[in-house]
Amino acid sequence: GFTLRPVAGLLSSRDFLAGLAFRVFHSTQYIRHGANPFYTPEPDVCHELIGHVPLFCDPEFAAFSQEIGLASLGAPDEWIEKLATLYWFTIEFGVCREEGALKAYGAGCISSIEELENCVSDTSKKLPFECENIVSTKYPITTIQPVYFVAPSFSEAKRKIREFSSQIPRTFTVHYNPYTQSVQLINKRANCVKMIRDLANDMKTLEDAVNKLED
Repeated sequence: GFTLRPVAGLLSSRDFLAGLAFRVFHSTQYIRHGANPFYTPEPDVCHELIGHVPLFCDPEFAAFSQEIGLASLGAPDEWIEKLATLYWFTIEFGVCREEGALKAYGAGCISSIEELENCVSDTSKKLPFECENIVSTKYPITTIQPVYFVAPSFSEAKRKIREFSSQIPRTFTVHYNPYTQSVQLINKRANCVKMIRDLANDMKTLEDAVNKLED
């Protein structure tokens, strides 16, 4: 359900994350220099198409990207910086364990041979995935990453970010409506009642499916 939208250069963190909330990924258009095909200091079209686009084909990963975007809507500036840092160490340079083995899921790792080798090697620093530590970590944007935060699993990384994002000081909650492709504010009783009714309809469909399986 994501759409690629070309941009001429890098956007601000707030604008980029806001796009994710609406299932829009802003993509660069230039390509890395031929003298160094295995690494680019800035995101290019190879990074976007090899790293990000395939991951958007996975519904769970796409939903995770959108969640970070939704969390950014109406967030204070200091929280935008925190969310951008979490995005950097997950969607861009995320590493986790899978059946005991170290695996990369970040687009920056997947789209660069040098970065991929570095993130699973013993030369780079690996730290436990803790949001409080991640958001206070400075990172280079034009060189190979010196540190990665390793989650026990991709699901655990998502869970921790959801819990951390719940601390954002907002007087409202937001919900994405895929039918209208819009974001709705959930700040009134009527909004909550409508969502409950929609969920009830979904639960009815699920109940019907379970009953048929039991038969």
